[in-house]
Amino acid sequence: MAKLFGNLNLVFVIGLVAAVLVMLGFGASAPVDANSILRWMHVFFGILWIGLLYYLNFVQVPTMPSIPAELKPAITGHIAPNVFFYFRYAAALTVLTGLGIASVNHYAIPALTFAGEGNVKLIGLGMWLALIMAFNVWFIIWPAQKKILGIVEASAEEKAAAAPRALIASRTNLLLSLPMLYCMASANLG
Repeated sequence: MAKLFGNLNLVFVIGLVAAVLVMLGFGASAPVDANSILRWMHVFFGILWIGLLYYLNFVQVPTMPSIPAELKPAITGHIAPNVFFYFRYAAALTVLTGLGIASVNHYAIPALTFAGEGNVKLIGLGMWLALIMAFNVWFIIWPAQKKILGIVEASAEEKAAAAPRALIASRTNLLLSLPMLYCMASANLG
């Protein structure tokens, strides 16, 4: 058992197979179609994205000042680059699958333009909040983190200037995540 659970890729593949078996087993009561597959993927990538956002804001960033200097390279050289890889691609895939759901269900344009009624406007607000958050991930947080983590060359001054930019964008995403999650959980659109 330890060998099985020690292999992340194998556990993930087995989880995917189990999900497909559940889909096939319950297909009569919960049809498997583009909408249901996109929703499943949207929830998975959304949990990954927001989970890492919360990990960064509630755990890693507040803990870094108390980590001894000789241990910080383990975080900045090994853990953080992996976190930011999954963080930024989860953000992109959450947005893309969300737009896919809205397109398949024919409310993408009304939601994004706030032209729809009731819950379509609510999901539209959630979509715009998520788009702003994804923009922050890709165009503010990640470029700043590449400097901070030494992935790209940067002077000490550039690194020092990048840190508050990354923090403000990350905390903005934390702030926006709360109303965004409310919008997404409450809209209940097909």
